[in-house]
Amino acid sequence: MEVKVAKNEQELKDAFTVRMDVFVEEQKVPSEIEIDEFEDESTHVVIYDKGKPIATGRIREADGYGKLERICVLKTHRKFGLGKMIMDSLESIGRKMDLKQFKLNAQTQAESFYEKQGYKTVSGEFLDANIPHVTMVKK
Repeated sequence: MEVKVAKNEQELKDAFTVRMDVFVEEQKVPSEIEIDEFEDESTHVVIYDKGKPIATGRIREADGYGKLERICVLKTHRKFGLGKMIMDSLESIGRKMDLKQFKLNAQTQAESFYEKQGYKTVSGEFLDANIPHVTMVKK
């Protein structure tokens, strides 16, 4: 397994490929809202297995927080700790950006995963792309 910060067009395309597989194909998020206006200002991380992209996530600064977004792992590679690897990588990038607190909007089905990473729920449930979410923070 290799964790890379996306530094070129192909690596960014690899991140989008994983996101399309997980969010659009698997979770039925409309493709027109998956790629958004924050792509260029975000730092993207991709995990590769034998050269194939299998997990991704991104971070950007938002209101003094490191905002972690679009964290996903291909179904075939779940339960191997890759989500934690993505989280650790994104938080490390955030600390290098001098960010001391992090925020994310978690799908409620993944809330316990983020709690194990030190995040606390700070909102009620809301729908995003017709999927229940909560906002979580880590300081």
